Amino acid sequence: MFDVRKFIDRQRRNSGRISTNFVSIMVNTTGDESSSEAEHAKPLGRLSILSYGSGHMLNDITSACWFTYLLLFLTDIGLSPRDAAVVMLSGQTADAFTTIFAGELIDRFGHFKLWHAGGSILVAISFSSVFGGCVPCKVLRTDSSVLETVGYSTFAAIFNVGWAVTQVSHMSMVNCITLNPTSRVALASCRNAFTMIANLSLYAIALAVFSAYNTMQSISIVIQYRWIAYLSIFIGCCFVCVFLLGTKEPELKKQIQCKNLSRISWAHWFKKVLYYQVAVVYMLTRLVTNVSQALLAFYVINDLEMNRSSKAVVPAIIYISSFIVSIILQETRWTSLRLKTFFTAGAILWVVSGAGIFVLPSKLHDIMYVLSIIIGVANALMTVTGISMESILVGEDLNGCAFVYGSLSFLDKLSCGLALYALESYQDAAGRTDMKLNNSMEVTHSVTRYGFGVFPAACALVSAVVTYTMDLPDTRSRPLNEPLLA
Repeated sequence: MFDVRKFIDRQRRNSGRISTNFVSIMVNTTGDESSSEAEHAKPLGRLSILSYGSGHMLNDITSACWFTYLLLFLTDIGLSPRDAAVVMLSGQTADAFTTIFAGELIDRFGHFKLWHAGGSILVAISFSSVFGGCVPCKVLRTDSSVLETVGYSTFAAIFNVGWAVTQVSHMSMVNCITLNPTSRVALASCRNAFTMIANLSLYAIALAVFSAYNTMQSISIVIQYRWIAYLSIFIGCCFVCVFLLGTKEPELKKQIQCKNLSRISWAHWFKKVLYYQVAVVYMLTRLVTNVSQALLAFYVINDLEMNRSSKAVVPAIIYISSFIVSIILQETRWTSLRLKTFFTAGAILWVVSGAGIFVLPSKLHDIMYVLSIIIGVANALMTVTGISMESILVGEDLNGCAFVYGSLSFLDKLSCGLALYALESYQDAAGRTDMKLNNSMEVTHSVTRYGFGVFPAACALVSAVVTYTMDLPDTRSRPLNEPLLA
Protein backbone atom coordinates (compact mmCIF):
# COMPACT_ATOMS: atom_id res chain seq x y z
CA MET A 1 0.00 0.00 0.00
CA PHE A 2 1.32 3.45 -0.95
CA ASP A 3 2.39 5.52 2.12
CA VAL A 4 1.78 9.20 1.41
CA ARG A 5 3.68 10.41 4.48
CA LYS A 6 6.86 8.48 3.59
CA PHE A 7 6.71 9.79 0.02
CA ILE A 8 6.44 13.41 1.20
CA ASP A 9 9.33 12.99 3.67
CA ARG A 10 11.50 11.45 0.94
CA GLN A 11 10.77 14.33 -1.46
CA ARG A 12 11.68 16.89 1.21
CA ARG A 13 15.01 15.20 1.89
CA ASN A 14 15.79 15.03 -1.86
CA SER A 15 14.81 18.67 -2.27
CA GLY A 16 17.18 19.64 0.51
CA ARG A 17 20.07 17.78 -1.10
CA ILE A 18 19.30 19.39 -4.47
CA SER A 19 19.24 22.87 -2.93
CA THR A 20 22.51 22.21 -1.13
CA ASN A 21 24.15 20.96 -4.32
CA PHE A 22 22.83 23.94 -6.28
CA VAL A 23 24.25 26.40 -3.76
CA SER A 24 27.55 24.54 -3.80
CA ILE A 25 27.71 24.70 -7.58
CA MET A 26 26.92 28.42 -7.59
CA VAL A 27 29.60 29.14 -4.98
CA ASN A 28 32.19 27.14 -6.90
CA THR A 29 31.27 28.86 -10.17
CA THR A 30 31.48 32.30 -8.62
CA GLY A 31 34.74 31.37 -6.99
CA ASP A 32 36.16 30.14 -10.28
CA GLU A 33 35.18 33.39 -12.02
CA SER A 34 36.70 35.46 -9.23
CA SER A 35 39.93 33.47 -9.27
CA SER A 36 40.07 33.78 -13.08
CA GLU A 37 39.69 37.55 -12.88
CA ALA A 38 42.33 37.72 -10.15
CA GLU A 39 44.68 35.63 -12.30
CA HIS A 40 44.25 37.94 -15.31
CA ALA A 41 44.74 41.01 -13.10
CA LYS A 42 48.25 39.91 -12.11
CA PRO A 43 51.22 41.65 -13.77
CA LEU A 44 52.60 39.77 -16.76
CA GLY A 45 56.06 38.26 -16.82
CA ARG A 46 58.93 39.18 -19.09
CA LEU A 47 58.58 36.31 -21.58
CA SER A 48 54.89 36.93 -22.17
CA ILE A 49 55.48 40.61 -22.88
CA LEU A 50 58.48 39.96 -25.14
CA SER A 51 56.60 37.30 -27.09
CA TYR A 52 53.69 39.66 -27.70
CA GLY A 53 55.97 42.55 -28.67
CA SER A 54 57.69 40.52 -31.40
CA GLY A 55 54.39 39.92 -33.21
CA HIS A 56 54.39 43.25 -35.04
CA MET A 57 57.99 43.01 -36.25
CA LEU A 58 57.11 42.16 -39.88
CA ASN A 59 54.61 45.00 -40.03
CA ASP A 60 57.06 47.42 -38.46
CA ILE A 61 60.05 46.66 -40.65
CA THR A 62 58.00 46.80 -43.86
CA SER A 63 56.24 49.94 -42.65
CA ALA A 64 59.59 51.61 -41.99
CA CYS A 65 60.66 50.80 -45.54
CA TRP A 66 57.29 51.97 -46.86
CA PHE A 67 57.32 55.40 -45.23
CA THR A 68 61.06 56.07 -45.45
CA TYR A 69 61.90 54.92 -48.95
CA LEU A 70 58.76 54.42 -51.06
CA LEU A 71 58.40 58.02 -52.26
CA LEU A 72 62.16 58.32 -52.75
CA PHE A 73 62.28 55.02 -54.67
CA LEU A 74 59.39 55.91 -56.96
CA THR A 75 60.78 59.33 -57.81
CA ASP A 76 64.26 57.87 -58.37
CA ILE A 77 62.93 55.43 -60.98
CA GLY A 78 61.16 58.21 -62.87
CA LEU A 79 57.67 58.73 -61.42
CA SER A 80 56.63 62.31 -60.71
CA PRO A 81 56.09 63.32 -57.08
CA ARG A 82 52.34 63.48 -57.72
CA ASP A 83 52.23 59.95 -59.19
CA ALA A 84 54.38 58.67 -56.33
CA ALA A 85 51.93 60.26 -53.89
CA VAL A 86 49.05 58.51 -55.70
CA VAL A 87 50.73 55.15 -55.03
CA MET A 88 51.14 56.07 -51.38
CA LEU A 89 47.55 57.28 -51.14
CA SER A 90 46.15 54.09 -52.70
CA GLY A 91 47.94 52.00 -50.10
CA GLN A 92 46.90 54.21 -47.21
CA THR A 93 43.27 54.25 -48.38
CA ALA A 94 43.15 50.46 -48.66
CA ASP A 95 44.75 50.23 -45.23
CA ALA A 96 42.23 52.66 -43.74
CA PHE A 97 39.11 50.87 -44.94
CA THR A 98 40.52 47.43 -44.17
CA THR A 99 41.01 48.40 -40.53
CA ILE A 100 37.27 49.06 -40.21
CA PHE A 101 36.22 45.73 -41.69
CA ALA A 102 38.97 43.82 -39.91
CA GLY A 103 37.98 45.34 -36.57
CA GLU A 104 34.34 44.40 -37.11
CA LEU A 105 35.15 40.81 -38.12
CA ILE A 106 37.63 40.28 -35.29
CA ASP A 107 35.10 41.60 -32.76
CA ARG A 108 32.51 39.24 -34.20
CA PHE A 109 34.55 36.03 -34.57
CA GLY A 110 37.67 36.45 -32.43
CA HIS A 111 40.68 34.21 -33.26
CA PHE A 112 43.32 36.95 -33.04
CA LYS A 113 46.24 34.70 -33.94
CA LEU A 114 44.52 33.31 -37.03
CA TRP A 115 43.88 36.81 -38.37
CA HIS A 116 47.42 37.80 -37.50
CA ALA A 117 48.91 34.84 -39.37
CA GLY A 118 46.76 35.44 -42.46
CA GLY A 119 47.66 39.12 -42.61
CA SER A 120 51.35 38.38 -42.16
CA ILE A 121 51.32 35.93 -45.08
CA LEU A 122 49.68 38.53 -47.32
CA VAL A 123 52.24 41.15 -46.28
CA ALA A 124 55.19 38.85 -46.98
CA ILE A 125 53.91 37.87 -50.43
CA SER A 126 52.91 41.32 -51.66
CA PHE A 127 55.64 43.54 -50.22
CA SER A 128 58.36 42.28 -52.55
CA SER A 129 56.20 43.28 -55.54
CA VAL A 130 55.93 46.88 -54.31
CA PHE A 131 59.70 47.42 -54.50
CA GLY A 132 60.48 44.66 -57.01
CA GLY A 133 59.39 46.59 -60.07
CA CYS A 134 56.23 47.20 -62.08
CA VAL A 135 54.75 43.75 -62.77
CA PRO A 136 52.08 44.91 -65.30
CA CYS A 137 54.78 46.83 -67.19
CA LYS A 138 56.86 43.66 -67.50
CA VAL A 139 53.86 41.62 -68.65
CA LEU A 140 52.73 44.16 -71.24
CA ARG A 141 56.30 45.24 -72.08
CA THR A 142 55.66 48.95 -71.81
CA ASP A 143 57.06 51.81 -69.74
CA SER A 144 53.91 53.91 -69.62
CA SER A 145 53.90 56.17 -66.56
CA VAL A 146 50.15 55.62 -66.17
CA LEU A 147 50.57 51.83 -66.18
CA GLU A 148 53.46 52.14 -63.73
CA THR A 149 51.32 54.18 -61.37
CA VAL A 150 48.43 51.70 -61.64
CA GLY A 151 50.73 48.70 -61.17
CA TYR A 152 52.51 50.04 -58.11
CA SER A 153 49.21 51.29 -56.65
CA THR A 154 47.62 47.83 -56.97
CA PHE A 155 50.36 46.02 -55.10
CA ALA A 156 50.56 48.85 -52.57
CA ALA A 157 46.86 48.36 -51.83
CA ILE A 158 47.24 44.57 -51.47
CA PHE A 159 50.20 45.02 -49.13
CA ASN A 160 48.29 47.44 -46.94
CA VAL A 161 45.26 45.16 -46.69
CA GLY A 162 47.43 42.46 -45.13
CA TRP A 163 49.23 45.04 -43.01
CA ALA A 164 45.97 46.38 -41.59
CA VAL A 165 44.63 42.92 -40.69
CA THR A 166 47.85 42.13 -38.83
CA GLN A 167 47.90 45.47 -37.04
CA VAL A 168 44.30 45.43 -35.81
CA SER A 169 44.49 41.84 -34.58
CA HIS A 170 47.77 42.50 -32.77
CA MET A 171 46.79 45.81 -31.15
CA SER A 172 43.36 44.63 -30.03
CA MET A 173 44.91 41.66 -28.23
CA VAL A 174 46.33 43.93 -25.50
CA ASN A 175 43.08 44.33 -23.58
CA CYS A 176 42.25 40.63 -23.93
CA ILE A 177 45.61 39.36 -22.68
CA THR A 178 45.48 41.00 -19.24
CA LEU A 179 43.28 43.16 -17.01
CA ASN A 180 46.31 44.76 -15.33
CA PRO A 181 46.64 48.42 -16.49
CA THR A 182 50.41 48.57 -15.89
CA SER A 183 50.95 45.39 -17.88
CA ARG A 184 48.86 46.81 -20.69
CA VAL A 185 51.11 49.85 -20.85
CA ALA A 186 54.12 47.50 -20.71
CA LEU A 187 52.75 45.55 -23.69
CA ALA A 188 52.35 48.79 -25.63
CA SER A 189 55.84 49.89 -24.60
CA CYS A 190 57.34 46.54 -25.60
CA ARG A 191 55.54 46.70 -28.92
CA ASN A 192 57.02 50.16 -29.45
CA ALA A 193 60.47 48.88 -28.46
CA PHE A 194 60.25 46.17 -31.12
CA THR A 195 59.17 48.86 -33.56
CA MET A 196 62.47 50.56 -32.83
CA ILE A 197 64.33 47.29 -33.35
CA ALA A 198 62.53 46.80 -36.66
CA ASN A 199 63.41 50.27 -37.84
CA LEU A 200 67.04 49.92 -36.76
CA SER A 201 67.22 46.59 -38.58
CA LEU A 202 65.88 48.19 -41.73
CA TYR A 203 68.32 51.08 -41.62
CA ALA A 204 71.22 48.72 -40.97
CA ILE A 205 70.18 46.72 -44.03
CA ALA A 206 69.71 49.90 -46.05
CA LEU A 207 73.12 51.28 -45.05
CA ALA A 208 74.80 48.03 -46.08
CA VAL A 209 72.94 47.89 -49.40
CA PHE A 210 73.47 51.57 -50.24
CA SER A 211 77.18 51.18 -49.47
CA ALA A 212 77.42 48.13 -51.74
CA TYR A 213 75.68 49.86 -54.67
CA ASN A 214 77.18 53.28 -55.28
CA THR A 215 75.99 53.88 -58.84
CA MET A 216 72.89 55.96 -59.55
CA GLN A 217 71.62 54.05 -62.58
CA SER A 218 67.97 53.09 -62.54
CA ILE A 219 68.65 49.35 -62.66
CA SER A 220 70.90 49.62 -59.61
CA ILE A 221 68.19 51.47 -57.69
CA VAL A 222 65.70 48.66 -58.36
CA ILE A 223 68.19 46.04 -57.21
CA GLN A 224 68.96 48.00 -54.04
CA TYR A 225 65.39 48.20 -52.90
CA ARG A 226 64.68 44.62 -53.93
CA TRP A 227 67.42 43.41 -51.58
CA ILE A 228 66.13 45.66 -48.80
CA ALA A 229 62.60 44.28 -49.26
CA TYR A 230 63.64 40.61 -49.31
CA LEU A 231 65.88 40.86 -46.25
CA SER A 232 63.21 42.82 -44.36
CA ILE A 233 60.59 40.16 -45.08
CA PHE A 234 62.91 37.37 -43.92
CA ILE A 235 63.71 39.07 -40.60
CA GLY A 236 60.07 39.99 -39.99
CA CYS A 237 58.80 36.47 -40.68
CA CYS A 238 61.23 35.03 -38.13
CA PHE A 239 59.74 37.22 -35.41
CA VAL A 240 56.19 36.41 -36.49
CA CYS A 241 56.99 32.74 -35.89
CA VAL A 242 58.24 33.61 -32.39
CA PHE A 243 54.97 35.42 -31.68
CA LEU A 244 52.74 32.63 -32.98
CA LEU A 245 54.62 29.97 -31.02
CA GLY A 246 55.09 31.93 -27.79
CA THR A 247 51.77 33.77 -27.42
CA LYS A 248 48.56 32.00 -26.44
CA GLU A 249 45.19 32.93 -27.85
CA PRO A 250 43.76 35.42 -25.28
CA GLU A 251 41.47 33.64 -22.84
CA LEU A 252 39.52 36.75 -21.91
CA LYS A 253 38.03 36.93 -25.39
CA LYS A 254 37.14 33.23 -25.24
CA GLN A 255 35.38 33.74 -21.90
CA ILE A 256 33.30 36.55 -23.34
CA GLN A 257 32.29 34.40 -26.31
CA CYS A 258 31.40 31.48 -24.00
CA LYS A 259 29.17 33.76 -21.93
CA ASN A 260 27.35 34.79 -25.12
CA LEU A 261 27.54 38.45 -24.19
CA SER A 262 26.21 40.82 -26.84
CA ARG A 263 28.83 42.60 -28.88
CA ILE A 264 29.25 46.28 -28.05
CA SER A 265 27.73 48.44 -30.78
CA TRP A 266 29.51 51.30 -32.51
CA ALA A 267 27.06 53.76 -30.93
CA HIS A 268 28.46 52.88 -27.50
CA TRP A 269 31.80 54.43 -28.45
CA PHE A 270 30.36 57.37 -30.36
CA LYS A 271 28.57 58.52 -27.19
CA LYS A 272 31.85 58.86 -25.31
CA VAL A 273 33.68 62.19 -25.39
CA LEU A 274 36.89 60.36 -24.55
CA TYR A 275 36.60 58.37 -27.79
CA TYR A 276 36.81 61.53 -29.90
CA GLN A 277 39.62 62.95 -27.80
CA VAL A 278 41.71 59.79 -28.04
CA ALA A 279 40.94 59.55 -31.77
CA VAL A 280 42.24 63.07 -32.42
CA VAL A 281 45.35 62.53 -30.29
CA TYR A 282 46.16 59.18 -31.90
CA MET A 283 45.59 60.50 -35.43
CA LEU A 284 47.79 63.54 -34.86
CA THR A 285 50.49 61.42 -33.22
CA ARG A 286 50.62 59.11 -36.21
CA LEU A 287 50.69 62.09 -38.56
CA VAL A 288 53.70 63.43 -36.68
CA THR A 289 55.66 60.19 -36.90
CA ASN A 290 54.63 59.00 -40.38
CA VAL A 291 54.79 62.27 -42.31
CA SER A 292 58.15 63.18 -40.77
CA GLN A 293 59.49 59.71 -41.56
CA ALA A 294 58.30 59.87 -45.18
CA LEU A 295 59.94 63.26 -45.81
CA LEU A 296 63.12 62.72 -43.81
CA ALA A 297 65.18 61.27 -46.68
CA PHE A 298 64.19 64.13 -49.00
CA TYR A 299 65.14 66.67 -46.33
CA VAL A 300 68.62 65.38 -45.53
CA ILE A 301 69.54 64.80 -49.20
CA ASN A 302 67.93 67.75 -50.99
CA ASP A 303 67.64 70.49 -48.36
CA LEU A 304 70.67 69.82 -46.15
CA GLU A 305 72.78 68.35 -48.99
CA MET A 306 74.15 65.59 -46.75
CA ASN A 307 75.79 62.47 -48.20
CA ARG A 308 73.54 59.64 -49.35
CA SER A 309 74.37 57.40 -46.40
CA SER A 310 72.64 59.96 -44.16
CA LYS A 311 69.24 58.71 -45.35
CA ALA A 312 70.01 55.57 -43.34
CA VAL A 313 72.16 57.07 -40.54
CA VAL A 314 69.83 59.91 -39.47
CA PRO A 315 66.72 57.68 -39.18
CA ALA A 316 68.81 55.15 -37.27
CA ILE A 317 69.74 57.80 -34.68
CA ILE A 318 66.07 58.71 -34.30
CA TYR A 319 65.08 55.13 -33.59
CA ILE A 320 67.99 54.40 -31.28
CA SER A 321 66.83 57.32 -29.14
CA SER A 322 63.25 56.08 -29.29
CA PHE A 323 64.30 52.56 -28.36
CA ILE A 324 66.14 53.70 -25.24
CA VAL A 325 63.24 55.87 -24.10
CA SER A 326 60.76 53.05 -24.73
CA ILE A 327 62.70 50.74 -22.41
CA ILE A 328 62.70 53.42 -19.71
CA LEU A 329 58.97 54.07 -20.11
CA GLN A 330 57.95 50.45 -19.55
CA GLU A 331 59.45 50.58 -16.03
CA THR A 332 57.37 53.66 -15.14
CA ARG A 333 54.58 53.41 -12.56
CA TRP A 334 51.76 54.82 -14.67
CA THR A 335 48.92 57.09 -13.64
CA SER A 336 46.58 59.11 -15.83
CA LEU A 337 48.43 62.29 -14.86
CA ARG A 338 51.78 60.85 -15.88
CA LEU A 339 50.40 59.68 -19.20
CA LYS A 340 49.25 63.21 -20.00
CA THR A 341 52.48 64.76 -18.70
CA PHE A 342 54.76 62.49 -20.70
CA PHE A 343 52.72 62.98 -23.86
CA THR A 344 52.81 66.76 -23.48
CA ALA A 345 56.57 66.66 -22.93
CA GLY A 346 56.98 64.72 -26.19
CA ALA A 347 54.80 67.22 -28.05
CA ILE A 348 56.85 70.15 -26.75
CA LEU A 349 60.07 68.47 -27.88
CA TRP A 350 58.59 68.05 -31.36
CA VAL A 351 57.67 71.74 -31.53
CA VAL A 352 61.28 72.62 -30.69
CA SER A 353 62.59 70.13 -33.26
CA GLY A 354 60.21 71.39 -35.95
CA ALA A 355 61.43 74.95 -35.47
CA GLY A 356 65.04 73.80 -35.76
CA ILE A 357 64.29 71.80 -38.92
CA PHE A 358 62.61 74.79 -40.54
CA VAL A 359 65.51 77.24 -40.07
CA LEU A 360 68.53 74.88 -40.26
CA PRO A 361 70.89 75.91 -43.11
CA SER A 362 72.68 73.27 -45.18
CA LYS A 363 76.12 74.48 -44.01
CA LEU A 364 75.20 73.48 -40.46
CA HIS A 365 73.72 70.12 -41.41
CA ASP A 366 75.62 68.35 -38.62
CA ILE A 367 73.13 69.86 -36.16
CA MET A 368 70.61 67.45 -37.69
CA TYR A 369 72.20 64.65 -35.68
CA VAL A 370 71.31 66.49 -32.45
CA LEU A 371 67.80 67.17 -33.70
CA SER A 372 67.49 63.47 -34.54
CA ILE A 373 68.01 62.56 -30.89
CA ILE A 374 65.34 65.03 -29.77
CA ILE A 375 62.92 63.73 -32.42
CA GLY A 376 63.53 60.15 -31.30
CA VAL A 377 62.76 60.97 -27.67
CA ALA A 378 59.65 62.92 -28.67
CA ASN A 379 58.37 60.11 -30.89
CA ALA A 380 58.72 57.53 -28.13
CA LEU A 381 57.02 59.71 -25.52
CA MET A 382 54.06 60.47 -27.79
CA THR A 383 53.68 57.00 -29.31
CA VAL A 384 53.80 54.91 -26.12
CA THR A 385 51.45 57.18 -24.18
CA GLY A 386 49.16 57.72 -27.19
CA ILE A 387 48.64 53.98 -27.70
CA SER A 388 48.17 53.55 -23.95
CA MET A 389 45.34 56.08 -24.07
CA GLU A 390 43.58 53.75 -26.51
CA SER A 391 43.90 50.94 -23.98
CA ILE A 392 42.44 53.16 -21.24
CA LEU A 393 39.54 54.08 -23.52
CA VAL A 394 38.69 50.40 -24.08
CA GLY A 395 39.09 49.53 -20.40
CA GLU A 396 37.22 46.28 -19.76
CA ASP A 397 34.84 46.61 -22.72
CA LEU A 398 36.62 43.75 -24.46
CA ASN A 399 33.77 42.81 -26.75
CA GLY A 400 34.28 45.92 -28.86
CA CYS A 401 37.99 46.60 -28.55
CA ALA A 402 38.85 45.72 -32.17
CA PHE A 403 36.44 48.37 -33.45
CA VAL A 404 38.19 51.04 -31.38
CA TYR A 405 41.62 50.12 -32.69
CA GLY A 406 40.28 49.67 -36.20
CA SER A 407 38.40 52.97 -36.37
CA LEU A 408 41.31 54.95 -34.95
CA SER A 409 43.69 53.30 -37.39
CA PHE A 410 41.27 54.24 -40.17
CA LEU A 411 41.67 57.91 -39.28
CA ASP A 412 45.43 57.49 -38.97
CA LYS A 413 45.96 55.86 -42.38
CA LEU A 414 43.57 58.01 -44.38
CA SER A 415 44.78 61.29 -42.91
CA CYS A 416 48.41 60.33 -43.46
CA GLY A 417 47.79 59.41 -47.10
CA LEU A 418 45.92 62.64 -47.78
CA ALA A 419 48.57 64.75 -46.03
CA LEU A 420 51.43 63.22 -48.02
CA TYR A 421 49.44 63.50 -51.25
CA ALA A 422 48.82 67.21 -50.62
CA LEU A 423 52.49 67.87 -49.82
CA GLU A 424 53.86 65.88 -52.76
CA SER A 425 51.35 67.39 -55.20
CA TYR A 426 52.91 70.79 -54.60
CA GLN A 427 56.49 69.50 -54.49
CA ASP A 428 57.23 70.42 -58.12
CA ALA A 429 55.00 73.47 -58.43
CA ALA A 430 55.96 75.21 -55.21
CA GLY A 431 58.64 77.85 -55.55
CA ARG A 432 61.43 78.40 -53.10
CA THR A 433 61.71 81.58 -51.10
CA ASP A 434 65.15 82.56 -49.92
CA MET A 435 65.73 83.96 -46.46
CA LYS A 436 68.95 85.46 -45.09
CA LEU A 437 69.96 84.73 -41.52
CA ASN A 438 72.19 86.96 -39.45
CA ASN A 439 75.26 84.91 -40.38
CA SER A 440 74.45 85.34 -44.11
CA MET A 441 73.87 81.63 -44.68
CA GLU A 442 71.00 80.96 -47.09
CA VAL A 443 68.01 78.84 -46.15
CA THR A 444 65.55 77.72 -48.82
CA HIS A 445 62.05 77.11 -47.49
CA SER A 446 60.96 74.16 -49.60
CA VAL A 447 57.76 72.14 -49.31
CA THR A 448 59.87 69.48 -47.59
CA ARG A 449 60.84 71.91 -44.83
CA TYR A 450 57.21 72.78 -44.22
CA GLY A 451 56.16 69.13 -44.35
CA PHE A 452 58.98 67.80 -42.19
CA GLY A 453 59.25 70.68 -39.75
CA VAL A 454 56.17 72.89 -39.49
CA PHE A 455 53.42 70.34 -40.14
CA PRO A 456 54.48 67.74 -37.49
CA ALA A 457 55.16 70.51 -34.96
CA ALA A 458 51.67 71.93 -35.48
CA CYS A 459 50.09 68.47 -35.10
CA ALA A 460 52.07 67.87 -31.90
CA LEU A 461 50.94 71.19 -30.44
CA VAL A 462 47.26 70.55 -31.17
CA SER A 463 47.46 67.01 -29.77
CA ALA A 464 48.97 68.33 -26.53
CA VAL A 465 46.08 70.76 -26.14
CA VAL A 466 43.52 67.96 -26.67
CA THR A 467 45.35 65.73 -24.19
CA TYR A 468 45.13 68.46 -21.56
CA THR A 469 41.30 68.42 -21.87
CA MET A 470 41.00 64.65 -21.32
CA ASP A 471 39.42 63.20 -18.21
CA LEU A 472 41.29 59.90 -18.02
CA PRO A 473 40.34 57.35 -15.34
CA ASP A 474 43.03 56.49 -12.83
CA THR A 475 45.31 53.71 -14.09
CA ARG A 476 47.39 53.27 -10.94
CA SER A 477 48.40 49.64 -10.44
CA ARG A 478 51.25 47.40 -9.41
CA PRO A 479 54.47 47.53 -11.44
CA LEU A 480 55.80 44.62 -13.44
CA ASN A 481 57.11 41.73 -11.36
CA GLU A 482 60.13 41.42 -13.69
CA PRO A 483 62.04 44.16 -15.54
CA LEU A 484 61.49 44.08 -19.29
CA LEU A 485 64.53 43.59 -21.56
CA ALA A 486 66.81 43.59 -18.50
